Amino acid sequence: MNRQEWLAEEFERQRPHLRSVAYRMLGSLTEAEDAVQESWVRLDRHDPGGPGDLRGWLTVVVGRICLDMLRSRRARREQYAGTWLPEPIVTPLGGSTARPLADPVAPDDPARDAELADSVGLALLVVLETLEPAERLAFVLHDVFAVPFEEIAPVVERSPVAARQLASRARRRIHASAPSPDADLRVQRRVVDAFLAAARNGDFDALLRVLDPGVVLRTDGGGVGPLARPPIEGAAAVARQLAAAGGRFAVFARPAIVNGAAGVIVDQPDAPPIVVGFTVVSGRIAAIDIVGDPSKLSGLSAAEALLGE
Repeated sequence: MNRQEWLAEEFERQRPHLRSVAYRMLGSLTEAEDAVQESWVRLDRHDPGGPGDLRGWLTVVVGRICLDMLRSRRARREQYAGTWLPEPIVTPLGGSTARPLADPVAPDDPARDAELADSVGLALLVVLETLEPAERLAFVLHDVFAVPFEEIAPVVERSPVAARQLASRARRRIHASAPSPDADLRVQRRVVDAFLAAARNGDFDALLRVLDPGVVLRTDGGGVGPLARPPIEGAAAVARQLAAAGGRFAVFARPAIVNGAAGVIVDQPDAPPIVVGFTVVSGRIAAIDIVGDPSKLSGLSAAEALLGE
């Protein structure tokens, strides 16, 4: 086996890891695939030479690519109507229905999905999206993937001490804003099932019982349509919204794993599916994330019924 063949084989071995890095950096499976592919182009052009730590080298390269992508898309996000939510990783439960996410690069791979979704719930990705690009890079590379600050520093064009400070600021914001979900999926599922029953019945009081007082409802319709609206915060406000319109979607909801947590896919007749992710904390729902962006799923028809539009 020559050097080029070895590099190609080793790169494929590292691809799931690199995709995991890029997804945490970008919150988009499609963009993550683009970043990983660009890292192969750079490896092909600039072979680091020697056996060395190719995994570490590629991790930093993917981080640098993602940093550039984050910076270039910031202007577009500033004009995005409503909330931008990450592209969810969805595994349907029961039956043989295909997952509602199109992956143009690779076929469905449960092992890959599990690796990507591990410890990266939608609520955490939403908070990561609020960080400065350099803060996000420092946190993801160091805190998640154990890259030394000495290697992060050149990427963010700071000293190692300054890179450490970037990660520290990111860590404080994440700890303050991203709730730690209940780990037991069975507990999460019971709470979500109770929520769906209350929504089907339009039962305001039952909804209040399963919602955290500070619950937030976020919706993403790709910047257009009924989901292009600001978040709704507070148990009473969220319960009012869902008691009025929730029955229209709850009856068509089927269980799924969304970014490693309990969620649902809503399949209304003659309408594209939407995905709903839940963050369950201490037995109550602290966040509801509704993804109906046509670029991440397949349309907004079901989402319109969800919000009573």
